[in-house]
Amino acid sequence: MTYPVELAELIEEFREIDDKMERLEMVFDMADEVIPYPLERWDDESRVLGCQSEAHVHVDLEDGKVLMLAGADAKLVQGLMGILSIAINGTAPAQALLLSPDFVEEMGILNTLSPSRSNGFRNLFDKVMKDIRGFE
Repeated sequence: MTYPVELAELIEEFREIDDKMERLEMVFDMADEVIPYPLERWDDESRVLGCQSEAHVHVDLEDGKVLMLAGADAKLVQGLMGILSIAINGTAPAQALLLSPDFVEEMGILNTLSPSRSNGFRNLFDKVMKDIRGFE
């Protein structure tokens, strides 16, 4: 699959890291990429079900492009949200829907996370894609 330039560069950066702890630190750094979803707007509709942490996401369209706002009570989850936001923010819905969650495997992240965190990322990904499909 051909990824947006910013995501392709991020995948390459992660691939160059051999140390799992260093890779995790980089995931934590990605938390800064999240466009915050205000805590007072968190509700059952925005909740990411099946996530170990309290995690919420809101997907919108701005000028026909995907805009993901998110928040979590765990920095690791927020970092995973930041990675997903780099992957989809600013893309057309049809382009975002071409994305597969396999890109995080290419980054070497999934084998760095616990199985429950990996599953949480998948639930986050699925929720965001379902919300984007609602715009079509």
